[in-house]
Amino acid sequence: MRGVSRALIAGKPMLNSPSNAPLDDRVRSEGDPAGGPRRDLHEPRSFAPAASRAAAPDQSLAPYAPSALCDPEGVQIDLAHWNHERLGPALPARGWHLDLKRQSAMLLLESTWIETLREEVYDRAQAAPRRPAAFIAWFEDLKTTGPGQSDPLFPWLAEHADEDAMRWFLTQEAAGEAGFDDLVALTQVKLPTEAKLELARNYWDEMGRGNVGGMHGPMLTRAIDALNLQPSIDQTVWPSLALANTMTAFATVRRYAWHSVGALGVVELTAPGRVALVGAGLKRLGFPPVVRKYFDLHAVLDIKHSEDWNANALRPLAEEHPECLPFIAEGALMRLICGRRCFDVYREHFKLGAATRTTDCTPALPSRLQ
Repeated sequence: MRGVSRALIAGKPMLNSPSNAPLDDRVRSEGDPAGGPRRDLHEPRSFAPAASRAAAPDQSLAPYAPSALCDPEGVQIDLAHWNHERLGPALPARGWHLDLKRQSAMLLLESTWIETLREEVYDRAQAAPRRPAAFIAWFEDLKTTGPGQSDPLFPWLAEHADEDAMRWFLTQEAAGEAGFDDLVALTQVKLPTEAKLELARNYWDEMGRGNVGGMHGPMLTRAIDALNLQPSIDQTVWPSLALANTMTAFATVRRYAWHSVGALGVVELTAPGRVALVGAGLKRLGFPPVVRKYFDLHAVLDIKHSEDWNANALRPLAEEHPECLPFIAEGALMRLICGRRCFDVYREHFKLGAATRTTDCTPALPSRLQ
């Protein structure tokens, strides 16, 4: 809901990477097949065979996926359903070997999507400073200069949206909620000690410090239930699904762990202003405290969370492992771009017109997915 590289710097080996790995991971291997496998019952419907290498929309992605991505809405619906299934507890079943085949196809689709986003932010992420203090300043500046910041959608929600509009907005956001507590828990695995401790403190807050009534996830669920909203994947605009899918990929795929640190940190940084405006709109419309509590809490708590995240997670990482900074920067920018695309679609739905773009030069949609 709070939706609403690649070079070694100090000669240290990158964490969890072989010391002789390519420093620029845009360098791709040669010899991938010209066409992709035909789709069967266990492959995502969003993969389409590429006729040839020349027909592939982005050659740099070819080794990651032998097929070209098509239909961004279908991609995100497939990924959202898959994430819902794979993250939930399950029981052993006879068809486990078929499930592994589907998992492989979906992982390929997921990473192809993530790599398209990485290409978009590469230049800006590379421009981020490598010195700790300068990097923290650059990161904190994303609150004003990052994609999607100061979007006119949120003042409109606070001051002008009617009840139907607010309900539609909350339904879209609820369907695209990835679960901040689970994302933090998944991200902290094997992180360096100081960063791991900060994510643990953040997680404990998300869990209501052991109090069921204070848990943030159920708090949002109670708000949705009180409004009698019925969020569903298939009725949600694809950018909202893409935001949740991107955050889930960061947290579950360990080669994107640094991206997850950046993405989660930038949520804490940028969310308070937005959720405060949503809370103001809910209060203006007369919604009860059970609906407003989640938003009012995060409007205040996330300010402290952001300060602690930057001081106790980002700064130690920047000091001890500067090689991870471009990836942290990528994750932050990718998360903000996903959010900005949600805001664009929401404004289009409400017929509010386009926002003025002053700091974000990326296209409204990734051209290779159009």
